[in-house]
Amino acid sequence: MASPPNVLTVDVEEWFHICGVGGPLAPANWPNLPSRVEVTTNRLLELFDRTGARATFFVLGYVADRYPRVIERIVQAGHHVGSHGHMHSRVYKLSPAAFEADLERSLAALAACGATIVDAFRAPEWSINDRSLWALDVLARKGFRFGSSMAPMRIGGNPAYPQTPHCRTTTGGAIMEYPPAVAARFGYHIPFGGGWGLRMSRPRTVLRALDVRARAGVTTVFWVHPGEIDDDPPVGKLPAALRFAHSLRP
Repeated sequence: MASPPNVLTVDVEEWFHICGVGGPLAPANWPNLPSRVEVTTNRLLELFDRTGARATFFVLGYVADRYPRVIERIVQAGHHVGSHGHMHSRVYKLSPAAFEADLERSLAALAACGATIVDAFRAPEWSINDRSLWALDVLARKGFRFGSSMAPMRIGGNPAYPQTPHCRTTTGGAIMEYPPAVAARFGYHIPFGGGWGLRMSRPRTVLRALDVRARAGVTTVFWVHPGEIDDDPPVGKLPAALRFAHSLRP
């Protein structure tokens, strides 16, 4: 039996796009912070071009507004473009109207860069959960058909959520949800397909988990952030828990 196709995704955002952080990294200060997303996203594009990889790029509208040529390059290279929202806000912290307005801003920014067909959405911090399932209705009504926003983990999501791609029924139609890959560690589900879980895992551990999923016929969703390949990332002052998740390197 052939192995199922796996999914490579990129969250196109700045190093300082962290939900719920105030002080120097608050949204009002973003224009004054050093930008790295153009350099690091171009590096990823060059790497994918060399290896023949194709990915879904979930682009933040804020980035598309400021670096349209990067998004144009993603489109021209034949990658799939999705929305990551506009201002990197947790969905469950927004009202339905505010979520829809943020979504529309992101779609306008992407369309201006040549991404006129956007049918996939990833919520910042996988923040479509039991508190914000209404967002699926909004997405379907806006024409989205693919999602990657519901984490089968205690943090941000729900461990009871399916760990495999599945169809979610909404008032606006069906959406195929592609959850992030998780693995059982120490009695919890932790990410192994991206983020700190992938950065701190040995390659053989990741490959072993991937093999187990492939044998079971399960598609694995991987995700990276451009900042994770930054040789000299800026350092922001974060609370300990956020510093672990966003800055930890092997």
